[in-house]
Amino acid sequence: MNIAIVDDDRLVCASVKTILESDPEITVVWTGCSGEQACTRYRENRPDVLLMDIRMAGMTGLEAAERLLAEFPDARILFLTTFEDDEYIVKALSIGAKGYIIKQDFESIAPAVKAVFAGQSVFGEAVAGKLPGIIRQEQPFDYKSHGISERERRVIELVARGYSNREIADTLCLSEGTVRNYISTVLDKLELRDRTNLAVFYYQHMRKKED
Repeated sequence: MNIAIVDDDRLVCASVKTILESDPEITVVWTGCSGEQACTRYRENRPDVLLMDIRMAGMTGLEAAERLLAEFPDARILFLTTFEDDEYIVKALSIGAKGYIIKQDFESIAPAVKAVFAGQSVFGEAVAGKLPGIIRQEQPFDYKSHGISERERRVIELVARGYSNREIADTLCLSEGTVRNYISTVLDKLELRDRTNLAVFYYQHMRKKED
């Protein structure tokens, strides 16, 4: 898979490139050091996954991602940052980023990139633990009235908790193909775009639904 890295710290950028290229399945096709470069180079050469920092001089990673996702809705953007600020996490989710992981956890970078490439949403452990508390709670949602079965609701919950299709299949004693079908069906029923939107939806309604 082809990966691009954008970080205004050139040492970090080089270190992440070295980490990723130690995996034979990953090729780093280009690197950049600003949000402006991310937009320009992505349009020229669209990688499978764009791994990008958030705080950068000039255009931030969030601003660059918002522009790119408006132009390329299928872009797979994974944020790699040192910041766990609630507002950054919420913004990243709202614009459609595929994940948010913390730089200090170097061992998780390559697996996270692979997971995003495979269509999953990825949140580092520290970020995942904050999601229920920072996503604005909305009105209770009646899954049954939207044709969502209890099994489908359980699949939604596991997607929101960051389980891969294989992990969901193992947990519910299903095949991966059946899990994919469940996810596709619930996305259609709820009129959501992808797994990230499904996770946000779950956390928006989880607390009031479970109280």
